[in-house]
Amino acid sequence: MPPKIYSDLRYLFLQGPIGPLFRLLGERMKREGVHIFRINLCGGDYYDWREPATDFAGRMAEWPAFVDHYIQDNAITDLLLFGDCRPYHMAAIKIAKARGVRVHVLEEGYIRPDWMTLEHGGVNGHSQMPTDPEYFLEAAKALTPREQSPHVTASFSRRTRDGFWHYTNQLLDGGRFPYYEWHRPGSLLFDAVYWAHKLIRQKLQKSPDKQLENFIAEKGGSFFLLPLQLSADYQIRLHSPFSDMTSALCYIVDNFKYHAPPDTHLLIKSHPLYAGFFSWSAYIKKLAKRTGLTGRLHYIDGGDLEIMCAAANGMVCVNSTSATFALNAGRPVAILGSAIYNIRGITHQGLLDEFWSNPTPPDREVFDAFCRVLRARYLVRGGVSSQSAVATLVETMAARLLADRDYDNLPVSVSRKAESQASILSK
Repeated sequence: MPPKIYSDLRYLFLQGPIGPLFRLLGERMKREGVHIFRINLCGGDYYDWREPATDFAGRMAEWPAFVDHYIQDNAITDLLLFGDCRPYHMAAIKIAKARGVRVHVLEEGYIRPDWMTLEHGGVNGHSQMPTDPEYFLEAAKALTPREQSPHVTASFSRRTRDGFWHYTNQLLDGGRFPYYEWHRPGSLLFDAVYWAHKLIRQKLQKSPDKQLENFIAEKGGSFFLLPLQLSADYQIRLHSPFSDMTSALCYIVDNFKYHAPPDTHLLIKSHPLYAGFFSWSAYIKKLAKRTGLTGRLHYIDGGDLEIMCAAANGMVCVNSTSATFALNAGRPVAILGSAIYNIRGITHQGLLDEFWSNPTPPDREVFDAFCRVLRARYLVRGGVSSQSAVATLVETMAARLLADRDYDNLPVSVSRKAESQASILSK
């Protein structure tokens, strides 16, 4: 048996994506000699992990002291978690950094589909990624050109199943964690009802494909695209100037009214994971009437985002990762919040007032360099919506984490080693 060369690593896992990813990753890293530790915060965590772990059953006020002692008592070297804005995670990250513990944050991919973000220190608005286009142009010189790989498989039913069991156990096992505070606003029970409502509505409603086809045939080349985001998402709550998506929509529509050419239209696309009872369609109709934009504001519930981007004049959004689809299609993008891709040469850098009439398209060379550096240093291939996607993600994450133990001294190109190592580890 080969020597366990990673036995000096002691990883603490906090909350991961819903489903078995973190458990499988922990098992994978154990085989390399890494010491794995876990703290469960709720019944859903307990169900997803199913391995020896420590339960935190105290109040939020007790959490910082608890995790500080845990880190010291177990000589933790690395902290891994999903999302850096959950209250439990924010406290743990600050304490870990103060103790000299390396922090690794997993999040939805900066580029989608097929990728997840795995970044040191923080993601999105907390990312330490450089914003100078020259950095990406220089770093990309050591990297191979982008290749088109087969898409990672995804299944909505798989995510639904994992979510059902996670949240069911969160509710049923509340006695084990009596003071747990969910990171999302609202009620978990109502959220479950919303999702049931969404699934029923999807089965009953007509496909949006024909609606999109007719809209593009009529308005192609004369419309801008606005993808809605979730008001509960931390991208809106913490990394934007808006309190919710309704506020952002009103701001964008008002700016469109006064500054967009009169022959242009605004197509507003639903978020695929929105499951509330609030009717965006009805609200947008009322907003159009109130602002005198009836006939110029349009709403679509679903549809192929890539097709929309290819036909649009450009995209305006708060900080949605949907923007990367528009940029990949060479379309101009205006950003209103904090986003890692809001870089000179990639997005429109002027006022939104100017965007509607004179949008700045992305520089192909800068955007291509940005994407290559992202894939090499900040992204891992795989996902959480199918068995094969999770298996791929386990291997790419393990390879990256093991290769990056001395992250601060690594050149950007070293993570190519992690990509090649992933195939070796999977054998």
